[in-house]
Amino acid sequence: MESQARGGTRWKRFGLVMVPSVAATAAIGVALSQGALAASFAVSGQQFKVTTDRLEGTGFSQYGAVNIKHDDEMVPVAVSAFNQATITNLCQSVVVPAPVIGDITVKLGAGGKGHKPVEAKNLFIDIADLNANATFTNIDIGVSSDHLTKGPKPKAGEHRVPGSFAQQAEKAVLTDVKQTAWATSAGTFKLNGLNMSLHRGKNECY
Repeated sequence: MESQARGGTRWKRFGLVMVPSVAATAAIGVALSQGALAASFAVSGQQFKVTTDRLEGTGFSQYGAVNIKHDDEMVPVAVSAFNQATITNLCQSVVVPAPVIGDITVKLGAGGKGHKPVEAKNLFIDIADLNANATFTNIDIGVSSDHLTKGPKPKAGEHRVPGSFAQQAEKAVLTDVKQTAWATSAGTFKLNGLNMSLHRGKNECY
């Protein structure tokens, strides 16, 4: 069975999603440029924007949770999780206020033309907003978050809403993606063809 959706954000497909935060890109950029970051990582506390031409993942689940920012503010999110995912032409950006000189945009790209797609395992994304075209294979909608079986096991320290609405699918394909997220973590994240740049002012992915 396949289910398709297009257009603005709806809860049923809100989290077909991907990619890591770049709030700490400068700190992890060297490690990522060497290939795979072979340990889980999470960056939160600031929204970041992401675009990608195509995300294809297996073992997908999505459920409600709460993201706790660095100032202890609680933000409701839709967590999207994949056992494995490949991401084509990834762009992610975050705007960081800097003293005296004003805003600085940190932008990261990978998996673009001439390079293999980005590869991720045990990928979790805390989503605020998403626009994309989505196709699900063998999808279960309206599953309790306590009874998910197709996606990865819950990540450590996760603040899942018990018994909340959830969905899961054997496979998910997302194209023409534009999204805003709060945080991410991945067991392994391999950024093929990584490039990172800094821009004065706002120069986001979209």
